[in-house]
Amino acid sequence: MREKRVQRGEEVRNSKRAATGAAPARRVDGAFGVKRRKETKPVPQKKCGIQVPPAKPTPLFREDGSLHIQESVLEFVCGVKSALPESGKPEFAFAGKSNVGKSSLLNALVNRKALARTSAQPGKTQTINFYRVNGLVYFVDLPGYGYANASEEAKAAWGRMIERYLHQSPQLCAVFLLVDIRHEPSANDCLMYDWIVEQGLKPLIVATKADKIKRSQLKAREKLIREKLGCAEGVPLIPFSSETKQGREELFHLVDELLRGC
Repeated sequence: MREKRVQRGEEVRNSKRAATGAAPARRVDGAFGVKRRKETKPVPQKKCGIQVPPAKPTPLFREDGSLHIQESVLEFVCGVKSALPESGKPEFAFAGKSNVGKSSLLNALVNRKALARTSAQPGKTQTINFYRVNGLVYFVDLPGYGYANASEEAKAAWGRMIERYLHQSPQLCAVFLLVDIRHEPSANDCLMYDWIVEQGLKPLIVATKADKIKRSQLKAREKLIREKLGCAEGVPLIPFSSETKQGREELFHLVDELLRGC
């Protein structure tokens, strides 16, 4: 299935852009512009740490339609040299630049204060963290990109780690790309969007920090984000606030819908 996704990636991307009159796709030479190395030595891999007992799957929504998050736990932590876990469950990845609010979003989604560690310092997340939700699905927190104070070697290693996960994980259903609603998407955001589409994956946009702008600005900011990323028609964009929980149920409804096709 992964091979078919990759083969279809270019077709999917170009057809969607052509249908909407979007600008030609940016070429991506590896994740975030990191050049692919022609020859690579095999890297010894170890199992991801923090493994917990399995849990019985529980639906995300009750019969009355109300959201029901019964379980949320950090199950796998994977570093640069770690082998990807075989979770056996659908995975939804969360990607974005450093300090865009990924950890805060994950905490807000499961209604916990410190499941994912937050920090005012960008670049805090340097591993791929797998959070199991209701024994049903994994939310995968990817390291933030674009952290200026990291060394070039560290940034390249993180880029390859993220690229490896997005390219190789057979359980990956979709990728949520987080962008700060107050600012234009960065060049790395645009590269990330193109990379997601090239893999034949479904891009889902989350505009974080929605509580930081006026309601009257919302539509204009959404339009700007779509234009800068070159979003194809129908790509979901969810304004989200970790403070007010705006967008929380909408995001879970989207996950619940996509689970049926994973």
